[in-house]
Amino acid sequence: MRKDKKQLIGDEIGDEQIKLFLDFEPVDATSPSLHKLVKAYRGLRIDDFERFLTFFKEAGYDLDGKDEHGQTFVDIIKDQRNAADYIQLIETARNA
Repeated sequence: MRKDKKQLIGDEIGDEQIKLFLDFEPVDATSPSLHKLVKAYRGLRIDDFERFLTFFKEAGYDLDGKDEHGQTFVDIIKDQRNAADYIQLIETARNA
């Protein structure tokens, strides 16, 4: 990479880019709320995910949306390596 080119990986993204994750819609029986949470979880760093949750709640989405098997976001991610931090953010958002 040329010295005058800045590497973009890891740069903070703006609120409008984070809000784009609210636009994702499911193609199956998954609730729109759950689908948006999963997409944001997969696509955002934890700090950005925390900011996303503010927009998510402001838009009136449900932190406990379920898929066709009755699983919530927490149920889906609980066995993953970094799940504890994300689950804590969900708990904090529930109580805010």
